[in-house]
Amino acid sequence: MSRGYYSNPLLSLRLCVEILLALRVEILSCLPALRYPVPMAILKVIKLAVLNIPPVSFTLQAGECVGLSGPSGEGKSLLLRALADLIPHEGRVMLDGEDCNHVHPAQWRRRVGLLLPESHWWSDRVGDHFPVREMDRVHALGFDERVFDWQVSRCSSGEKQRLALLRLLANLPEVLLLDEPTASLDPRSTRRVEALVEDYRREHAAPVLWVSHDPAQLARVADRQLRLEHKILREAAA
Repeated sequence: MSRGYYSNPLLSLRLCVEILLALRVEILSCLPALRYPVPMAILKVIKLAVLNIPPVSFTLQAGECVGLSGPSGEGKSLLLRALADLIPHEGRVMLDGEDCNHVHPAQWRRRVGLLLPESHWWSDRVGDHFPVREMDRVHALGFDERVFDWQVSRCSSGEKQRLALLRLLANLPEVLLLDEPTASLDPRSTRRVEALVEDYRREHAAPVLWVSHDPAQLARVADRQLRLEHKILREAAA
């Protein structure tokens, strides 16, 4: 290093500032979690009973993806609706120790996000449903900014399914309840959805309960699996 940096105070100060700025950029690039603190949500289900399903108990840990399978008609969708407090149920559902019975239903459903197989739209313009637009996620599902000018009524079932997922994630739910989120999608779009959900749960440490009839998909996305059969919920082999 030139001796001039030490003899000239202004040059020395400039050098120090440049070094500090370089260190700041390096630290922030290596530690993104420090810029965006991540809440660690845990969903605990205690003797939850809904309609003809006997009481079930299980826990979704922070950042964990649990697959849920079972024959049609066993009550998987009913179970997810009960977790989202959309239908009457007995037992307790706790999010970070807070009972859903003590939380306003609208607030609970924002924190515990449910994606249904059939989405519902209150406006025919796609953009009306997205006050906040995360373009990285939009692109990740194969759309661009023009999608916000589309008409919902002219979208295919697969496009609606992907848009419904984007709409759900825009609310930044702490827990994801996904009821066959790729049922209407081709293999390429299915992988896009799987990757996006994986990124979201890791970024936000969000627990995920993923319903699917595809064993290969659950083997890809789930850390462990549950199976609802004969109205009994059991741990299943991964």
